Amino acid sequence: MRASLIAMLLSSSTLAAAERGTVSAAYDRHVVFDQSAAASSYFGSEGTATAPSSLELLDGRIPLDPAHSVAPPNSLRLTWRSITGGDWQAVLKARRQYGVNEDFDGDTLTLWCLSGTGLTPDEAPWIHLEDQRKAGTTSINLLSGHGALPAGQWVRLELPLPAFRTIYRGTDDNSFALNKLSLVVFEQGLDDLKRHTLYVDDVQVGWAHPKPATQPAVPTSLSLTAGERHFDITWDADRDGSVLRYRVYRSWDGVAYEPVGVQRGDLNRYCDFVGEPPRTAYYKVSAEAVGGTESGLSAPVSGRTRAFTDDELLTMAQEGCFRYYWEHGHPNAGMALEVTPGDPNLVALGASGFGTMAILVGAERGFITRAECGARILKIAHFLKSADRFHGVWPHFLDGRTGRVWPFFGRYDDGGDLVETAFLMQGLLCARSYFDRDVPEEKEIRDTITQLWQGVEWSWYRRDATSDFLYWHWSPDHGWYIGHPLVGWNETMIVYLLAIASPTHPVPSSLYYSGWAGQSDLAVEYRRGWSHTMLGDHYANGRDYYGIRLDVGEGTGGNLFFTQFSFLGFDPRGKKDRFTNYFRNNRNLALVNRAYCTDNPQHFKGYGPDCWGLSAGINSGGGMPQPNADNGTICCSASLGEFPYTPAESMAALKHFYRDLGAKAWGIYGFHDGFNETEDWYQPVWMGLNQAQIVVMIENARSGLGWRLFMANPEIQEALDSIGFEKDPHGSP
Repeated sequence: MRASLIAMLLSSSTLAAAERGTVSAAYDRHVVFDQSAAASSYFGSEGTATAPSSLELLDGRIPLDPAHSVAPPNSLRLTWRSITGGDWQAVLKARRQYGVNEDFDGDTLTLWCLSGTGLTPDEAPWIHLEDQRKAGTTSINLLSGHGALPAGQWVRLELPLPAFRTIYRGTDDNSFALNKLSLVVFEQGLDDLKRHTLYVDDVQVGWAHPKPATQPAVPTSLSLTAGERHFDITWDADRDGSVLRYRVYRSWDGVAYEPVGVQRGDLNRYCDFVGEPPRTAYYKVSAEAVGGTESGLSAPVSGRTRAFTDDELLTMAQEGCFRYYWEHGHPNAGMALEVTPGDPNLVALGASGFGTMAILVGAERGFITRAECGARILKIAHFLKSADRFHGVWPHFLDGRTGRVWPFFGRYDDGGDLVETAFLMQGLLCARSYFDRDVPEEKEIRDTITQLWQGVEWSWYRRDATSDFLYWHWSPDHGWYIGHPLVGWNETMIVYLLAIASPTHPVPSSLYYSGWAGQSDLAVEYRRGWSHTMLGDHYANGRDYYGIRLDVGEGTGGNLFFTQFSFLGFDPRGKKDRFTNYFRNNRNLALVNRAYCTDNPQHFKGYGPDCWGLSAGINSGGGMPQPNADNGTICCSASLGEFPYTPAESMAALKHFYRDLGAKAWGIYGFHDGFNETEDWYQPVWMGLNQAQIVVMIENARSGLGWRLFMANPEIQEALDSIGFEKDPHGSP
């Protein structure tokens, strides 16, 4: 079942993007810690203490301090007492982000430290390093070779790798690799019995003797857009990868500027929340090279926030999330990246199908022109024509530079992925309908997409002519090793619809009921295997949860991407199969999800009627029924992708995420993938699979654009007729 796989796998302008190229992220090669979106403790840390020693921790993690920083808005705060017979450790995790695989570059650990009262070497903690293979260095005094820290002054410490071997050699330190750094461990030093506080910021891997750094150019072409409670600031992108990061300065009067944040050098946009409107603010930006050389400040920009109507909030949300696909699409392929921050060349096929639909919304809403939209879609289509395919089916991931398969999840992940291909084709068929004008450019889009559509050999992924199922994956080297039969209820309905609708390589319509909605022993066993329940194991459910009836679904119905991935284009209104009207069932599944979050049986922080939505994301589970997949993480696209089904409830969630959580849930590409208030996790990360749910489903609620475009393809209605879908106005809006 695809949902369980998701759980395992996750455990500017077009011109600007093209000119930018694929800039290798210097930030990922050097920065270990410089800021956190959380307010209280740093998610990428942990600590322990053995009495009688003590270490101040919040929920087992290192506290953050907003009053002291080198790289705003905060630093790490170490507060300890080292007493005879006791011990303590504070661990900073260097690699904690899905999709970020860059090695560190350098031979020296650098960090900035501040002590309000001063700190001598005898009072200082010790420090050691561990790499991804768990090889470690010896422990050394943090102030080794530096002397005492003066009171109230930030000091940059440099700890070259050889310094960790100057006192004595352990058994493993010769195998330690700084480029694979995993942990920076602060630990108890000498037992001086005193209470100390040390602020630590801007931890990096650099060079002991770096080449002289050229001062980076001052950022140019600043522009500012005011939202209701935030400002978006943009500037010209770094062209050659020389910028480590940008520093953003704010002023309330246009005279006195203070640093308020930093941004990675591979991004040229910053989001600053300023509270309830109206607020007037002024901004300047500088660029910083590896090693710390900073440019001068840019020319200022200014703006004023104001209260937004509900319609304006919806448009703001759509435009913010749309930018993920438009500004941050791969410069060569034009397609969506799997995750940001992440590998800049890891192109995701399903996310690109969803992103195609988001780009169409962008054109319809006036974020870009129709011509700009068409150029991007054609770029994507041309790239796909030359990319690796396996019996017409694209893999899960492609290298955006070459179009070659990228077996990101292991050596068996090197073939065709039927589910990702279906998500991709759903979006491309919407684009084929959208570009309906009798002009050469739009005719080329239609013809190219039709060629791609006709080339998908859906019938091959049946495995043999007698099979009752479609299968997820086939590899020319490993065959059906990770074949996975596609059995609903989950997000894969669109695979069966498109396979039945194929004009060139169709499967019998009977597979819809034998495979997707199958009742065989294999299908029942499969549902039980991933859901761990007998409720709904025969596809139909028929039970009430929180007083809400689910016709279809395992247990409480699973996570909300089930109601989204196949329904961005497929319009469930006014029709039903043998089991249900899927608009009604999707609405009820969303209401059950919201009721569960309101009930909050596991007592997670933040859950409630305006803070709901469980789905697959960076820090959240796959598709299992609640509470199995619930770890306290709210996935923003879950509730916001339900707008067609639950407009009032979804609007309440949108307002809470934006107005109450602010920067903890919203950033440069709209709403973050998710947040976890219990774990104090508010990582500014975006997933290609999820941002489009917000854009497209809000639009389906507003105008029905995605549904109208997809259903306009004549093959789709023919497939529904052959399956036996009937008209059903009951339970639809």
